[in-house]
Amino acid sequence: MNEKLVVGVTDASASRRAVDWAVERAAARGDRLELVSIIGRAKGVRGEGPVIEEALQLTRSLLDREAERVGAHGVPVETRIGRGKPVEQLIDASKGAALLVIGSDYRGPETGPARGPHGIRITAGAHCPVAVVPDLDLTGRTGVVVGIDGADVSEAAIAFAAAEADRSAEVLTAVSAWSPVTVPLGLRSYPDDYLGIMHRMAAETLAGSVGGLPSKYPDLGLELVVERGEPALLINRVAAHARLTIVGSHRRGAMARFLLGSTSEQVLARLATTTIVVR
Repeated sequence: MNEKLVVGVTDASASRRAVDWAVERAAARGDRLELVSIIGRAKGVRGEGPVIEEALQLTRSLLDREAERVGAHGVPVETRIGRGKPVEQLIDASKGAALLVIGSDYRGPETGPARGPHGIRITAGAHCPVAVVPDLDLTGRTGVVVGIDGADVSEAAIAFAAAEADRSAEVLTAVSAWSPVTVPLGLRSYPDDYLGIMHRMAAETLAGSVGGLPSKYPDLGLELVVERGEPALLINRVAAHARLTIVGSHRRGAMARFLLGSTSEQVLARLATTTIVVR
């Protein structure tokens, strides 16, 4: 396909996993990689010149090593060093790319709290879909999971996820969560048919959202999951053994370009697998 994948590179182990994931994808699709590392700009402080020069040398060496690893797989690769704030620089680097790939140091719920805001800000501001790769061993995982809420943004997520699952001959699992209206504590229970109606409405919406897939992808394996609960928790639980998760995010104006929808943010905060956010 010869599309460009931009990969944010640091010396962290999560970055190495991100590069490996991007290499595998690029090799399978005939794409090329651009490896980008960011170092800070000079602040004009006395004695910082040697510090900046050493940082540049170390970063060049890092990129050269990673480029050599990429090239060994037959994937075309370029490298670039950016100067400035990493969030802003990676967002700018995403212009013209088919996909931006970044690593996350999240290693599962037993390792500590959810991750910080940098990855979310990059994902929200990027000009292309963003793949966030956790610092987890995903060897042997199969299946693609897509979160659906019936909104227009789900259409892009479904289209992306279906193409991914069909290309890799994997099952696509479409997930939808529903929650009843919050009521005062004095109300002991919901009406008998209320919860059932909520579930059926969510199931019908989900079925309608994916209704056109069999005609476009006749060999696609499709599973539907509808449950009561928080969408992000359900998506990550279903994706615990999946290769890939796809979630959608609304396009934002300049004032809110560092914000994602709450579901996307929560999914990224506690990654179960590599997750791609599309708009």
